[in-house]
Amino acid sequence: MAEQQIRFDDGAAYEKMMGVWSRLVGEEFLDWLALPTGLRCVDIGCGNGAFTELLIERCKPSAVAGVDPSEGQLAFARTRPGTRIAKFQQAGAEELPFADKSFDAAFMALVIFFVPNPTKGLAEMKRVTKAGGTIAAYAWDMLGGGFPLEPLQAELRAMGQKYMLPPSADVSRLPALRTLWEEGGLEAVETRAFTVRRTFANFDEVWSTYMSSPSTGATVAKMAPAEVETLKARVRERLPADAAGRITYAARANAVKSRVPK
Repeated sequence: MAEQQIRFDDGAAYEKMMGVWSRLVGEEFLDWLALPTGLRCVDIGCGNGAFTELLIERCKPSAVAGVDPSEGQLAFARTRPGTRIAKFQQAGAEELPFADKSFDAAFMALVIFFVPNPTKGLAEMKRVTKAGGTIAAYAWDMLGGGFPLEPLQAELRAMGQKYMLPPSADVSRLPALRTLWEEGGLEAVETRAFTVRRTFANFDEVWSTYMSSPSTGATVAKMAPAEVETLKARVRERLPADAAGRITYAARANAVKSRVPK
């Protein structure tokens, strides 16, 4: 495995790979936050708008901003029917294009491990959120086996194949998230893990989803055909189907929430 910068520039491909998973864990995350309606919110690293749309649907904010470094992802986000009130713009998490105290709540959904400097990213979240506001995030448990592509990645590791990890994968651990938030000067810091389950129609759907990944998909593309067939057989054995051919398995995300001190 190698830690590098992974870019998602195809909103439709990301939706296929991660959109469903994102909404599944996003539902649990928003239930946990129990936010009031009418807030001014910012979705940092909003990607193709999967969480943005869910946030608008569930929490009825008065205003929403979404930022992401990929214009391709943002273009997809703008097509979502449920994101019409959102204002999207291209920007990175470490330099947010907003004035101090612009929002009541700031979120990172499946993003913090992609930020090269998580401490700086969190400081920016804090800067743009008013005193008493909410700062929260969730991230796949990348190093603890919780990532949705873990069935494939486990077999790649077993076969000696290397694939890219996000640059800050270590911060996805629950203790690391708590430490980052506490050292960032937030108060009322709480953490929680969420396990969600997704059902695929068949193995072919699982496999095509895996191949949508710019990291593991690229690794598989470089393998010899015989190696790929071996890999597929090993992943298939790891993911048994039911009588109808459906495959259901779980993924786990770690979450953190806090308040900006008054």
